[in-house]
Amino acid sequence: MEYTPIKLREKLSKFSEHWSPKIIAQMNDYHFKLVKFSGDFVWHRHDETDEVFMVLEGEMSIQFRDGKARLRAGELFVVPKGVEHKPFAESECHVLLVEPSGTINTGSAGGERTAADNVWI
Repeated sequence: MEYTPIKLREKLSKFSEHWSPKIIAQMNDYHFKLVKFSGDFVWHRHDETDEVFMVLEGEMSIQFRDGKARLRAGELFVVPKGVEHKPFAESECHVLLVEPSGTINTGSAGGERTAADNVWI
């Protein structure tokens, strides 16, 4: 068996689209996904799961109906299940998401920003 670490920068260089998470690893029933954010996303929630945002590069915010969390590179935030939120990044931001396999990026909202599920890079 080969023991090779996953190179995040290399994986990030393989795609350019925004708001379209790519799976890079799986641990039990959880996926680790890389995504590039830029601009506004949609208001949505995940009724069945918490969602982890870990900023690798850049800055972003997660807006809530009653406030906002601001994240910079090296910071992590967990959005509790069922809480409506809207990610935003003024300029391109690279993020690692951790969520159960099968989690759709737009959660309950659906719509044109819904990315294809189960895309590995």
